[in-house]
Amino acid sequence: MRIVSIVAGAGGMYCGACLHSSALVAALRRAGEDALLVPAYTPVRMETDDEALASRRIVFGGLNVYLQENWALARHAPGILDRLLDHPALLRWLGRWSGSTRPERLGPLCVSMLQGEEGRQRRELRKVIDWLRRDLRPDVVHLSTALLAGMAGPISRALGVPVVATLAGEDGFVDRLPEPYASQARAAMGRGCRQMAALVALNRYYADFMASYLNVARERIHVIEPGIHLAGVGTRPRSASAEQTMRSAGPTIGFLSRICPDKGLHVLAAAFTLLFQSMANEQGDFSASGQGDSSCGVAAEGERDSPSLGMPRLVAAGYLADVDRPYLAETVSRLEARGLGSRFEYLGCLTREEKFAFLESLDVMCLPSVLPESKGLPVLEAWACGVPVIVSDHGALAELVRDTGGGLLVEPDKPASLASAIRRILNDPAEAVALGRRGQAAVRSRYTAERMARDMIALYRRVAGEGNLAEQGSPVGR
Repeated sequence: MRIVSIVAGAGGMYCGACLHSSALVAALRRAGEDALLVPAYTPVRMETDDEALASRRIVFGGLNVYLQENWALARHAPGILDRLLDHPALLRWLGRWSGSTRPERLGPLCVSMLQGEEGRQRRELRKVIDWLRRDLRPDVVHLSTALLAGMAGPISRALGVPVVATLAGEDGFVDRLPEPYASQARAAMGRGCRQMAALVALNRYYADFMASYLNVARERIHVIEPGIHLAGVGTRPRSASAEQTMRSAGPTIGFLSRICPDKGLHVLAAAFTLLFQSMANEQGDFSASGQGDSSCGVAAEGERDSPSLGMPRLVAAGYLADVDRPYLAETVSRLEARGLGSRFEYLGCLTREEKFAFLESLDVMCLPSVLPESKGLPVLEAWACGVPVIVSDHGALAELVRDTGGGLLVEPDKPASLASAIRRILNDPAEAVALGRRGQAAVRSRYTAERMARDMIALYRRVAGEGNLAEQGSPVGR
């Protein structure tokens, strides 16, 4: 089966949707399918060096899309200029700055893209359809996000093939658009999704949420849980005795996600401050935190009987856009004001090898997201290394923890709740190891890239054999 996956690039950013899509295409290829990743807007940053995974051609090149939205003459530019503007090197350079663009500024462009044949980028859509029909001839087209839904109906009608889309956190983008663009984009996205053969959500929470958000029947959304490629991952055994030795030297609390307010690094920093002050007060080391106030409210049950802990440190990693640099600076400044600047480290955006080495160095990983998440891939990556997690009790993260027992849930946006949960993990190495092992067992049995590919292939074959299930009203998934 020939599968073309059109993936919206995020410039120089490792985004969850891009990582999920590239991991899926790679797994499909390992399973023997003829799968190709086609970048849209900008090149897609992937965690692989396999050049055969993605086409060199970029569709809906970011420069052409922008110019055609804002300049009528660009919609009739000569072919040579058109090709120049779509050159991968130019778009790669452009991608370095794309992270500085806020959704609030993209309302008209988002709506136009979702209008498909009625939008200002109809010329780009015709180019994509001609290329797919002439050169690629896919059996199925898979869109990485419903924000590309404007092309679904035209592609399906022109090629006579089913189009599938993954639901990947679109509400977080659309809801930041100013009105009337937010309402227009939401309505147009729903119309586009109803023209698809199937929709895919990575968890039950997001399937339920998006059925209402897009006004599509819940039975038309198929839940196919994410998976990760486990080669070379999670090889270091973790035991309670080894964990206690590491904790005595000073436990490491980790954060792996995009550095922005929604992901909650500031919540973790506040919880870390409470935790550190409490531990310093117990040990009589007031100078370590610069504070002598013992009213931190983070004591965990049985902590007085726990073995001695070294003083913790907080390490964060993840993509940082230019627009979010002031946010990180403010978070660091608050730690420094408490005398904890030297206990925090930001590692930047990591490669796959660096990321898993980082995860294996952690005693616990915290993802205190302020808003509900739609995917939760960092949780799976931490579990692959046997690391327990503490996450906010909402969205996809809470569903993962409840399904597996691989971590603890805390109240969203409540630093004291998070600090108490961290203390519980650090005080009980046996529980920490048990939580990490449960998560690791779940990843190895349930959240593998191979299982994800098998489930997706079954869906592709079904929609290719039955036609557009969404229009027929037939159930697509659970």
